[in-house]
Amino acid sequence: MRRKIPESTLPKLNRSQMITSEGLEKLKEEHDHLWRVERPDVTAKVTWAASLGDRSENADYHYNKKRLREIDNRVRYLRRCIDDFKVIEYHPNQEGKVSFGAWVEIKNEKKGLQNRLRIVGYEELIGNKNYISMDSPMAKALLDKTVGDEVIVNTKVGDFVWKILKIEYQK
Repeated sequence: MRRKIPESTLPKLNRSQMITSEGLEKLKEEHDHLWRVERPDVTAKVTWAASLGDRSENADYHYNKKRLREIDNRVRYLRRCIDDFKVIEYHPNQEGKVSFGAWVEIKNEKKGLQNRLRIVGYEELIGNKNYISMDSPMAKALLDKTVGDEVIVNTKVGDFVWKILKIEYQK
């Protein structure tokens, strides 16, 4: 029998609890889809597979029970996250400088690279190309800077210099 480890004894991850309103909406949609669509479907499959009798060699039963546990774990996680996140809305005071939710266009002249990134919360990264966590070295270097500023991003590979070309916000 497995013992459940109390959450209070687990190490806390050092992640910001901020999220954009779009990011929170996506998490709520994921929660609703899992709870109202996927979970009932998988539950029906488990019930059907269990009705076939011998469960020891029933692959459908074992696979769907495992999937049901995965769904339940994700739903619990989403419920906890959704309640804990602080939604950061755009405010006109942000204009002209990099802060949470900003799209930032940057260029590394030495390497000849140019990127367009959005600074968001950790949970918004999945499935979003060009989104970076506000806890990342790049985001930390960019925060509170303005167009024309050069920032040095410290990484394990080395230091990189980026120039800020443009800052935009979704309003």
